Amino acid sequence: MAACTALASWLRLTLIAGIGGETQRKLLDVFGLPEAVFAADRGALREVIGEKRSALLLAGSIEHAVHAAVEAACRWAEGVDQHVVTLADDDYPQALLEIPDPPTVLYVRGRVDLLNQPALAIVGSRNPTPQGVLNAEAFAAVFADTGLVIISGLALGIDAAAHRGALAAAGDTVAFIGTGIDRVYPARNRELALAIGAHGAIVSEFPLGTPVAAANFPRRNRLISGCARGVLVVEATTESGSLITARLAAEQGREVFAVPGSIHSPQSRGCHRLIRDGAKLVETAQDVLEELRWLAAPSEQATTGPAADDDELLTLFGFDPCALDELAGRSGLSAEALSVKLLHLELDGRVASLPGGRYQRLVKS
Repeated sequence: MAACTALASWLRLTLIAGIGGETQRKLLDVFGLPEAVFAADRGALREVIGEKRSALLLAGSIEHAVHAAVEAACRWAEGVDQHVVTLADDDYPQALLEIPDPPTVLYVRGRVDLLNQPALAIVGSRNPTPQGVLNAEAFAAVFADTGLVIISGLALGIDAAAHRGALAAAGDTVAFIGTGIDRVYPARNRELALAIGAHGAIVSEFPLGTPVAAANFPRRNRLISGCARGVLVVEATTESGSLITARLAAEQGREVFAVPGSIHSPQSRGCHRLIRDGAKLVETAQDVLEELRWLAAPSEQATTGPAADDDELLTLFGFDPCALDELAGRSGLSAEALSVKLLHLELDGRVASLPGGRYQRLVKS
């Protein structure tokens, strides 16, 4: 437990009931480090946070339950690829320092280095259409292939599809969750969570053991948007929590993108509202990359020329517009795999998407 000595005061500060993030930041602004907070006398504390919270802090700092929770968190942090990152650490996501209410500590399972790499958040409905799932997976795969970390919330639907798309492209993905990091919610995403923890990162600001609570997810959403350069909403109803994430992104000075859909689909109305309110309409991955001024990272394919299977797919196109299901029948590829390939080809300027879900091969002069 010696390795946790430096962490203990940070953990104790965040685990005392009634001492929330705003109070924690006030104390740290005045006293500097948690050790100095706990060394301060009652009068000094009272001047900063008032009598009531000073009493809570002093009483909580000696509670057995608080000390037990600190020890449990220290033991957890000694596990392989398990970290507790504080505001004072270099590994703390620097982008979160730009938002009004950065968490004092973060619990991270997996690659902590991903927290400070350029990222794009992809969010959307928990009950998406099949096309929405394919779009989220395909967009995530393309963006991950350019070197962007894909951030989402591990929820069912679009969130899970975004994580899967990034992993399928051998890219990087980070999941911000609304429970303690020792829990998986929803349970149906357990295997996905294991894959993200093994190849990417899972992050929570909530103490170990924190159960599912509705209020935690809007708080989680500010971290999804705060860590990203922009937020892409793939599908959303007008009541979707994804609109909260988009609103937070705009307030934080991040870019907001939305994929349009059918005027008859409830899953498109949230995106249409965002577009009316100023979000950038997205039809191709290039729309996002240009707005972010992000150039694709060099890859083996970029240096060795087009992949042979891409050339075969282009041959199957012919030179007339072709629907996705027709192309799937010609190629024998699943709609999911085909959507990923088509987005790559669009990004390379070799295929154009047309109205009505059709695609056309482009011939460069």
